Amino acid sequence: MLTKKQVSEIKEHLDKAQNPLFFFDNDNDGLCSFLLLQRYIGRGKGFPVKTAPELTKDYFRKINELEPDYLFILDQPEVSKEFFDEVEKINLPVVWIDHHEMDKKVPKFVNYYNPIFNKKKSNEPVTALCYQITNKKEDMWISIVGSISDKFVPDYYSDFRKEFKDLTIDSKDAFEIIYNSRIGEITTMFAFALMDRTTNVINMLKLLMKVKSPYDVLEENTKTHSMQSRYNELYEKYKIIIEKAKEEEKKSGKLLFFKYGGEIGMSAEVSNKLRYLFPEKVIAVVRIKEGRASFSIRGNNIRDKAVKIIEKIEGATGGGHRDAIGAQMRLGDVEKFEEELRKLIE
Repeated sequence: MLTKKQVSEIKEHLDKAQNPLFFFDNDNDGLCSFLLLQRYIGRGKGFPVKTAPELTKDYFRKINELEPDYLFILDQPEVSKEFFDEVEKINLPVVWIDHHEMDKKVPKFVNYYNPIFNKKKSNEPVTALCYQITNKKEDMWISIVGSISDKFVPDYYSDFRKEFKDLTIDSKDAFEIIYNSRIGEITTMFAFALMDRTTNVINMLKLLMKVKSPYDVLEENTKTHSMQSRYNELYEKYKIIIEKAKEEEKKSGKLLFFKYGGEIGMSAEVSNKLRYLFPEKVIAVVRIKEGRASFSIRGNNIRDKAVKIIEKIEGATGGGHRDAIGAQMRLGDVEKFEEELRKLIE
């Protein structure tokens, strides 16, 4: 967790920010981190970063457009030097809160917070860190959604369960909660909503800044119609992909290597579900689009093995957590990656 000093410093930054802009990673941890901080101060705009794993210079245009007085970067593992060079030119204060391991130097003008580098090291999801900062009990459900999406069950889940027994199950396993409870249903709903057009994503953010409880999200009405429709539409496609992957699993060894195509990228959601169904296997889900391959890989201590292979492939990028990483490479290198990964595992 963050230290008391770090929490105090971040609160001071939030208090000073009158027109903040929040860039957050395009997943539930990033989304929920933004919601917690925005709802805490009641001001600011949020924008998801879709150029994984790096926040690129292209996003500086949002700063020119919105003219913020503060920039908060949440759950973003990498930020390009070119982006920070542009930010430094305009003397914009930056607060970066993250939980990924990283070896790049952070510019001196950036206020960087990551408990991995604290004396007492930890790597809770950024959502949990942001809830430590805000501590608004009415927003606990948002912290639960973001945390379990990152396979982390916070201590206060038991408190949350006392109030929302109908939305929860008695479990300390994040995947069990995601796939067997109504609060878990919200995690999938949020994830699918982030896959929508930018206009719809912004409308979703505006809705989630104001909702009072998880029931407001689960109830289908005119305000939630767009999000509910997107969920229903993508959930059908998601189920089809999962069923195809389960067929592949029957003939797989220790590695389930599954490829699919299409306009919608849901590799992370598919790989998580397959990891839940087949916990003894390493899962590699690959989405193919326009000559590129996007990976979502799950497995015990898989990061170091996968990154070693990625580093040998020209133009490939990847990284993440110990048991869960993302990667991108040219379509022509997928077979080579699969061969090398299979050698290491089997």
